[in-house]
Amino acid sequence: MAGSAVVVGAGVGGLATAIGLRRAGWHVTILERRAELERYGTAFGIHPTAQAALDRLGVGDAFRARALPYRDGRIRTPDGKVMARLPLERIERRAGRPELLISRPYLLDALLGALDVPVRYGENVSDAAALVEGPDLVVGADGINSAVRTAAFGTRSGVRQVGTVTWIGIADFETGVYGETWGRGRFFGMTPIEPGRTNWYAAAPEATTAAGLRDRFAGWHEPIPRVLAETDPASWIRYEMRHLFPALPTFVRGGRVALVGDAAHAMTPNLGRGACTAILDAEALTRAIARYGRAGLPSALRAYDTERRRSAQRVAFGSRTLHRLMSTERSRLRDSLVRLIPA
Repeated sequence: MAGSAVVVGAGVGGLATAIGLRRAGWHVTILERRAELERYGTAFGIHPTAQAALDRLGVGDAFRARALPYRDGRIRTPDGKVMARLPLERIERRAGRPELLISRPYLLDALLGALDVPVRYGENVSDAAALVEGPDLVVGADGINSAVRTAAFGTRSGVRQVGTVTWIGIADFETGVYGETWGRGRFFGMTPIEPGRTNWYAAAPEATTAAGLRDRFAGWHEPIPRVLAETDPASWIRYEMRHLFPALPTFVRGGRVALVGDAAHAMTPNLGRGACTAILDAEALTRAIARYGRAGLPSALRAYDTERRRSAQRVAFGSRTLHRLMSTERSRLRDSLVRLIPA
């Protein structure tokens, strides 16, 4: 007999979870509070392990059709001197495939194309505790402010600010200069996203405004000033860097509730692994459910927690630690250490 599940949230983790549950034969309802999916164009870096998870979910080919390989990224100083290379070559050599970059809307399209059930938009879950009483399983994929997490786990783990604001945008030209530039208390990154365009992001102290962002990076190496000059501030997206703290003691509760993605382990974006961990969560959860079935759901959730929690929380901790390094005011010491990283 097939089980029933409600997935709260239709981001990357929620859609991937719904796909996996449907492949396991479950009845799935997807609830999304927004009237439509957010389709802003930031680039996601998808590690080979997450690519393999997408393959197991049956989404790999659609994903790769819109993705670009990321093979050359450097860490630079504001005057343009190279301090280190990003470990992209090492990742490709070990995994046998490169890191891939994809625009967020294209990844969502690939996931939506693999779904055979509709997303119910405009469904703001205000009483997640009552929601748990109905289906066999409730999956909280509703982001850092997760209502499911609060209902099932309380408020001990919550949203924490890190004192940095980030602006992201798309430049309508290929810079050919990719990676990150680290300055004193701020940093700037650029990646490919699709032919003829470049994804960029700029992080600075939280008091920074859109009007002051160009001043923060004035005098930095090209093409950073050009990127900021030639993109319309009206198209920039601003968000405050946040993370979930302290770490949750478990991702599952009561044999009927599971958390995936940011709801479970929201992290700063410094390692570029937010989408990857959400995909890995979704695939691991639904693989365990397919193995144990509806009758073995508590065992499936325990297996998922065992496989994913410590791994995801290590990534979150590493990302937060890297944020401290990247945004430090003690840039001379940091830069000296970075230059010791093997090429």
